[in-house]
Amino acid sequence: MSLNVLSFHDTIAIMGDIGEKSGSSGERESHDKSNSLLNLQSPMQKNRITKHPILDIKAEEPEIEFKFNGRPMKARKNEMISSALFANGVHVFGSHHVDGAPQGIFCANGQCAQCLLMVDGVPLKSCIVPIKAGMDVRSIVGLPSLKADDLPEDLTLKTPTIETDVLVVGGGPAGLTAALELGANGIDCIVCDDKQALGGKLSLQTHNFFGSVKECYAGTRGMDIGTMLDGQTRGQKDVKVWTDSPVVGVFADQLVGVVKQGVYTLVKPKAMLVTAGAREKMLAFPGSDLPGVYGAGAFQTLVNRDLVKPSDRLFIVGGGNVGLIAAYHALQAGIDVVGLVEALPQCGGYKVHRDKILRLGVPVYTSHTVLRAEGKGHVERIITCQVDEKFNPVKGTEEEFEVDTLLVAVGLAPVNELFESAKRVGLKVYSAGDAQEIAEASAAMFSGKIAARTILKDMGKDADIPEEWVKMLGMLRSKPGPVVGSYPPPNGLKIYPILRCEQEIPCNPCVDACPVATIKIPEGNLLGRPKFESGCIGCMKCVAVCPGLAITLVDRRIDPTGKTARVMVPWEMADGMVKVGQDVTTTGAEGEVLGTGKVVRVVSGTWLNKRKLLSLEVPAEAADMVAGLRMREPGEKKVPSAVKPVEDSEIVVCRCERVTRDMILDYIRATGTKDFNAVKAGLRCGMGPCNGKTCGEMIMRAFRDLGITVKEVEPGTMRPFTQEVPISAFLKGERQ
Repeated sequence: MSLNVLSFHDTIAIMGDIGEKSGSSGERESHDKSNSLLNLQSPMQKNRITKHPILDIKAEEPEIEFKFNGRPMKARKNEMISSALFANGVHVFGSHHVDGAPQGIFCANGQCAQCLLMVDGVPLKSCIVPIKAGMDVRSIVGLPSLKADDLPEDLTLKTPTIETDVLVVGGGPAGLTAALELGANGIDCIVCDDKQALGGKLSLQTHNFFGSVKECYAGTRGMDIGTMLDGQTRGQKDVKVWTDSPVVGVFADQLVGVVKQGVYTLVKPKAMLVTAGAREKMLAFPGSDLPGVYGAGAFQTLVNRDLVKPSDRLFIVGGGNVGLIAAYHALQAGIDVVGLVEALPQCGGYKVHRDKILRLGVPVYTSHTVLRAEGKGHVERIITCQVDEKFNPVKGTEEEFEVDTLLVAVGLAPVNELFESAKRVGLKVYSAGDAQEIAEASAAMFSGKIAARTILKDMGKDADIPEEWVKMLGMLRSKPGPVVGSYPPPNGLKIYPILRCEQEIPCNPCVDACPVATIKIPEGNLLGRPKFESGCIGCMKCVAVCPGLAITLVDRRIDPTGKTARVMVPWEMADGMVKVGQDVTTTGAEGEVLGTGKVVRVVSGTWLNKRKLLSLEVPAEAADMVAGLRMREPGEKKVPSAVKPVEDSEIVVCRCERVTRDMILDYIRATGTKDFNAVKAGLRCGMGPCNGKTCGEMIMRAFRDLGITVKEVEPGTMRPFTQEVPISAFLKGERQ
């Protein structure tokens, strides 16, 4: 197995034992032949991303030294410990004290505890702790002994309390737009975010946004929107920004606990706005707890924020926008995407997102799921299968794929526990963004503005919420419409765009970009499908701005014989993968191979905002159908020699306490309980460091599988603190 990681045996060797490395030259050779254009990238064994079509990569960055299990390693200053380990090829961080199971990362967002390590003698989540020079990082073996406190006997503490009009929990798109609206109206507010920088998931989004150009920056890359909102928020005199400051609890006296840059602080707000975003849902199957299985958001964090290449060959489960976009981001980083499965008959994400990875050569298998992940201490292969209309596996349809990473992208759940806590204690509380309703970031930005106006009204300020805003938010939150096909190409024109918008989604950048207004939305609203009428001048601006890469420009003026035509297609892959004069495989809208085209021109410039346009010379009769080009060839499918039946005893539901699905089912049957807290007390599931954030939905699913409806189940109680608070946070308080 050709892994871009240290095997589990390698990690054990670092921990002090001796083990064999996995992988043979024959296996590596077979993998290297699995695609064509990808092999033009830099060597696959590099763990740092050194070439990227969108992200700026500095030629050299100063490195610092640290130790992992006594072994010297190098890192980039202030990157997260987990990212530094991945950059050094370490994906297995240690073993669980209950059963010795290998541990790695899962969420890379501080929500779970898979990446727990001893850092200078203190157990910490390595995905949210910046690396520092000289750090001694060690795997946790068993239950560790902690350092004794060295405190003066007469120490007394006074926790600081700060008053504010509004406390905004979360510095992502919803929180920042709300803070801007509040600050502009003279409202004193504090924005708290648990990360070192503002922007939330915007910082991970390298693609152009959908939505409205005027209302939510459609056509602009998410990371650029995040940078812009960050600067605007910090420029508001009435807005205070607290980064590295997680909000950890709301109490009966309506005070809110915040660990402000390591110091426990109480905030007394008149109102609280929760814009904490969402966390990824978990999918439980045999091997789902192996290192190498983790969330798509964690992958985007490693790749797009930390410029770490965590994989050579990955597979994705989940065909929503998150999974489809993660596949595209992986290809941009030079990672081979072997395939994607979706249990539903069709992908739930935007069709334009699905089509752009199909065109590049990534197979998408609908009505399929992952049956199991296998490997010795780390993912080495997965088994997929078809599912029937009730989502049950269809025996005899199993297929095997050799991969080193499996991304789970099966949906998001609102981070709303602080909102619920505030409601219980009577604090005036509001929510916006994904914490209120899961949708795209464009909707989150708009909902933040509306939430801020609502707060202003409730405070007696002269503020209104225009009816157009409410209508716009509804459109931005809408699900994609049914696929109805594209408008037919125009007849008799020599130059014209082909718009492949086959379903209603909120998007209008092409309409705003056209300087001669030849592209319009017939339905007259943001959800209408854009249509070309006539009069194209060939400026290419619509091709340059389309968030879905769904527009090409056909030019039939070049060849007087009429045998060939030029097609301008958008391109966002690494430099050097295609060159002028190169023959490439052209593909249609949904990835079907059309034939061969020749690259005759590569257009670049600052006006394209990192995108390039490729001019392809193709047969004239194929010009209207050419939508892109293939960069990888799908590998051969492999039928496994034998598939082990799935047993509930193999499926780990609670990662923190290593509680399996059969243990939960047996406990519910034996006790007859319909109380989440009873299962929690009896088995300790939900009592680990993640506080039930990862396993909660899986436990509820166990109730449902036994015929107990959600309404019948007494929900679990979540008390402060919502995440770990070190004792040192209290000891750094104001001393008397």
